Amino acid sequence: MTRANFITIGQLSKRTGVAVSAIRFYEEKGLLHSLRTSGNQRRFLRSDIRRVSFILIAQRLGLALSEIEEQLAGLPEERNPTLGDWQKISRQMRDQIDDRIRLLNRTRSQLDQCIGCGCLSLQKCQLYNKDDKLGLKGPGPRAVLD
Repeated sequence: MTRANFITIGQLSKRTGVAVSAIRFYEEKGLLHSLRTSGNQRRFLRSDIRRVSFILIAQRLGLALSEIEEQLAGLPEERNPTLGDWQKISRQMRDQIDDRIRLLNRTRSQLDQCIGCGCLSLQKCQLYNKDDKLGLKGPGPRAVLD
């Protein structure tokens, strides 16, 4: 690969808006991999801009770093990922994202009336959860999580 394919950690930080310390953290966690120059400076593939962007989006979606790492592990280390590589990750994540969308929609719908916690502390709980019937289904916000 040519030098044009590589960028410094500062360039990666500037391009992605992610602090250098966060990039080092991602590298420590195995989400990114750098090469070292003879002077021991980090060099990243230019395509790592896309990896960092993916990490940022996945974090905003609520994915844990371990889930993000699992997805990124499918990308090649020795070359820039292709469109096909990214599409494979997209297909794998689609069900996870759809599940999160359904949960967010249920939560949004429930928050105006009841969060389904079974607390019976509000007058409305007598309407939505009379005699704490949701409690029979298990602990936590059953109206949302079921």
